Amino acid sequence: MSGNMKPRTDRKGTSILRYGLLVLTMTHMLAHVFRRVHSALFPLIRDEFNLSLGQLGIIAAVPSLCAVLISIPTGLLTDRFGSKRMIIVSQCMVLLGGIIASQTLNPMMLIVGISLISMNSTVYHASSYSFITNKLFRRRDVPKAIGIQDIGGNFGTAIGPISVGILMGLFTFGWRKVYFFWLVPILVGIIGVLSIRTGPTEDMSEYAPVEAVSQPQSDSMFTTSLALFLAFIAIRGLAASMVGVFLPVYLIDEKGLNETLSSLIYGSSALMGMVGAPVGGFLSSRFGEKRWLLTVLSLACVSLSLAVAVPNVIIFVTFYLSYGFCNTLTMSARSALMAKLSPRRRRGLGYSLYFLPSSLMGVVAPLISANVADTFGMTSIFFVALAVYLVGLALLTLGVKVPTRVNTYAREPSKCSRSK
Repeated sequence: MSGNMKPRTDRKGTSILRYGLLVLTMTHMLAHVFRRVHSALFPLIRDEFNLSLGQLGIIAAVPSLCAVLISIPTGLLTDRFGSKRMIIVSQCMVLLGGIIASQTLNPMMLIVGISLISMNSTVYHASSYSFITNKLFRRRDVPKAIGIQDIGGNFGTAIGPISVGILMGLFTFGWRKVYFFWLVPILVGIIGVLSIRTGPTEDMSEYAPVEAVSQPQSDSMFTTSLALFLAFIAIRGLAASMVGVFLPVYLIDEKGLNETLSSLIYGSSALMGMVGAPVGGFLSSRFGEKRWLLTVLSLACVSLSLAVAVPNVIIFVTFYLSYGFCNTLTMSARSALMAKLSPRRRRGLGYSLYFLPSSLMGVVAPLISANVADTFGMTSIFFVALAVYLVGLALLTLGVKVPTRVNTYAREPSKCSRSK
């Protein structure tokens, strides 16, 4: 940078909005654009292939099982071969998955397509989060950086279901063409990653914090707090998946909405994450990740309780969106807390373990939700999910001890650098 043009910086002068972070934000969106499309399409898929709720649950569960199976190998490969290669691999996987889904002839073909899409997310998260926490930013800036990157993830998660409503409602696309529509942007994303000539290779001696924490520093991934934190992630993921997996079906069957409107509502909760993720990142950086998680997740439970308690559809949607917004406020805090609990040199494996419980619950939750709905009715899913949320909050409160810094950071870099 020369002249009077300077990048946005934090109070110590280190650039926050680096080129590498902007690329990651874009590719995060593309990695998630298909994430919830199949759930938004469940009412149509159910009718076209004459499927039961149990069979829809299997379609939702198998991709998550595939993501579980590749989770640990993905982390090891990320640590071995580096972030840039694995990000490209993830983008190629979502491209191939979208192609297969767009040509679906039967439920099995759809499962293959969305399984590749689900595995792409596992590959992408391990590499991109390792990149941010290991290469680009000091520990105190990690929640802010992750919050900015999560803008892309939330936008992708939201725009996928929303595009179902827009493309099918306004442009009369068939549901397969929704997948086909997003293939060109994904190709552009692959080119964008390839255009980074050297990848994220900032000098860690300039940017990394020299800091001691309250626990011994080693390469061991096995600590009590980390194990309990992963258990909390699993419990929270189970509750969130139970609420989300059949929501479009619930809105249509129980609330009387049409497919277009249910898709728009389903996507809007994630769209608010474009604000919630960065705001949550900055606030958790100020107040502490654990305290922020406990406060905001408690508000999420209150919102979900009010949504279910009042039968009016407008009130339900209002409080459901409030619940979704609270969840997006916690994203950066959860990811940054994982960075504090795992060794820096094994961060790729650490983030694979971090996303493993959610993937595992993605296998279990649709099956549980389908059984609960068939036995007690769809509304009962929300009550079970609320009980699960409360168990997770108790575990986080009592079991997870956050390491604390006891000395200062290394010397500040003399000038801003950027990925080329």
